[in-house]
Amino acid sequence: MYTFDSRVRYSETSADGRLTPEKLIDYFQDCSTFQSEDIGAGVEKIRSRSLAWMIVYWRVEIRRMPVLGEQIRIGTLPYEMKGSIGLRNFMMETADGERLACANSVWSLIDTKTMHPVRIPADIVDVYQLGDRLDMLYDSRKIRIPDVPGEEKLPVVVKEYHLDSNRHMNNGQYVRIAMGYLPPETEISVLRIDYRRQARLGDRIIPVVYELPSRIDPMTDHTDILDTGTASEREGRTVCVSLNDNDGRPYAVLEIKN
Repeated sequence: MYTFDSRVRYSETSADGRLTPEKLIDYFQDCSTFQSEDIGAGVEKIRSRSLAWMIVYWRVEIRRMPVLGEQIRIGTLPYEMKGSIGLRNFMMETADGERLACANSVWSLIDTKTMHPVRIPADIVDVYQLGDRLDMLYDSRKIRIPDVPGEEKLPVVVKEYHLDSNRHMNNGQYVRIAMGYLPPETEISVLRIDYRRQARLGDRIIPVVYELPSRIDPMTDHTDILDTGTASEREGRTVCVSLNDNDGRPYAVLEIKN
């Protein structure tokens, strides 16, 4: 497993002094980027071949968010590359080896001229050392939008500061937007993200928020929905946030469990 060490910075924490979910995603993405750069398959290297990796899906399991100043180690391990798809695990742990979070991710290699998936070239596969996947839940990468009324929020217009080097909205920005509709004290145990389309500069994103009791499986049954309840009763709920375009088509769908 490829790893790098870091320390939780003040700029990466929320009001409670803990690492924010979007910064956790940033750490994971940085780790895979560092690995690719170190083995000669970095951003500019594959860009010169009109190639880019696009994230398709995240499942992040969080045991504890590290706090300000805490020493952390971030690791990543690609475990399968087939066709245009690359599968990759991530983990974050303390200096003492306490596992803080782990993740599964699905990536697609894209031809940047056609914006279509392409088979991963053999020379790119060869430079990565594939390993055994981590012990965690591996679920469907498609998140079903709940069949219950959702609450539409004010639109968000994609600005220059939302973009990454591919000129699409950075993956962590979707998380930041969605987290804005949860109570600040929310402790997340599972975060799933189903990326459908890339949002670009000037696009108008309309968030729609759905809230479910924990005993309702958002993948199967949405019929027996409880009232919203008190703050304590909201514990254990699942929140689904669909980030849509003007026509109601999702750019990304996020499922957040506490």
